[in-house]
Amino acid sequence: MGKERGTCGTMLKAVALSSAVLFSFAADGQQAGKLRISRSSLRFVSDAPMERIEATTTEADGILDVNERSFAIQIPMRTFEGFNSPLQREHFNENYLEVDVFPNAIFKGRIIEAADMGKFATYRVRAKGNLSVHGVERERIIECLVVVNSEGVRLTSTFDIVLADHDIRVPRVVQQKVSPRTEVSVDLLFATNAGHK
Repeated sequence: MGKERGTCGTMLKAVALSSAVLFSFAADGQQAGKLRISRSSLRFVSDAPMERIEATTTEADGILDVNERSFAIQIPMRTFEGFNSPLQREHFNENYLEVDVFPNAIFKGRIIEAADMGKFATYRVRAKGNLSVHGVERERIIECLVVVNSEGVRLTSTFDIVLADHDIRVPRVVQQKVSPRTEVSVDLLFATNAGHK
């Protein structure tokens, strides 16, 4: 009973956090100097000795404040598609990421460098913030390429996530098929007048 109550409490906290982040996206997207994601592509690759797993999503949501250089990005984990079989996707969602309890990954922080995102240019910058995956938050500094043009602000990056850093446990029987380190590629376009998805 105690364990069930703890799991329920964790689930309610995760849902409340996701709701709060989404509410802030909706509110902040209306303010001057704040751009919302209008197009997104995220891909992860697990390259283990016996199997390579790839999956993608285009369902990220988020806000970039070009004046403060701050951002908040949310990725619904259940929207990833690809994998090598439907069963593999089910294991990803239910056993490893536990998406019913932790439905979203969230990265919230600030771009360190003083890039002027009000004029057309290309910048190599670092995004510093807290990355939450599987309900476990870690501070990260991630190198990004930012291109400002007539479409808006496009941010691309490739970085690794260590599963153990976010308490994602892989059973010994499949450790040759699931890499302990996953490569993530991100391509986000922030724009004015970005419609809701």
